[in-house]
Amino acid sequence: MSGMFIVFEGVDGSGTSTQSELLNNYFKSKGDVSFLTCEPSSGPIGNMIRQGMKGRVTFSKGDNPLLKDGDLFDEQMAYLFAADRHDHLYNPVDGVIKQVSNGAVVISTRYYFSSFAYHCSSEEDFTLVQALNSRFPKPDLVIYLDNPVEESLKRMSTRAFTDEYENEKKLIQVKSNYSRIFNEYDGELLMLSATQSIKSIHQSIVDKVESLLEC
Repeated sequence: MSGMFIVFEGVDGSGTSTQSELLNNYFKSKGDVSFLTCEPSSGPIGNMIRQGMKGRVTFSKGDNPLLKDGDLFDEQMAYLFAADRHDHLYNPVDGVIKQVSNGAVVISTRYYFSSFAYHCSSEEDFTLVQALNSRFPKPDLVIYLDNPVEESLKRMSTRAFTDEYENEKKLIQVKSNYSRIFNEYDGELLMLSATQSIKSIHQSIVDKVESLLEC
């Protein structure tokens, strides 16, 4: 089997981690080489982002004085995620491109779609994120788990820690941004309701993946 790059997207609490693990196990059960990864990555820039999201590293916050609707924290995250994404894709140790070219399936929770979803609150933001991510390749498949914000908040209520973006106001904006992104996306896309059973969602994903492999 040739390599594949599969991406899961969705608001926090939509089940992307659960479904990515199930898909990874599915490929492994078939004897395929499969790897799980995520963004922010486990690389040096990704680790700095994680610390910033937890408040362990301090980034600027507030309005950008030079832009009408600019948010300094989101702007910094857009730049940092793009830098982390470049390393995630192209680093020579365990980069996505290297693994896929070697015939592996790489399954990532989050990719550049998340930057559009989480780092944009104005047209200027969309322009910035587009510029930063325009040269990154499309994945072979994007799986978007569409979850109501209220359900995501309910699922996250049991977490010991919530990060900078895991709040109702932000998630409402994120869900709206996802709708805009995927209404305009022309790549391979599977959109599923995240309120279905875990088993049902997984089966729909397997069916889609198998149909792509037959092409």
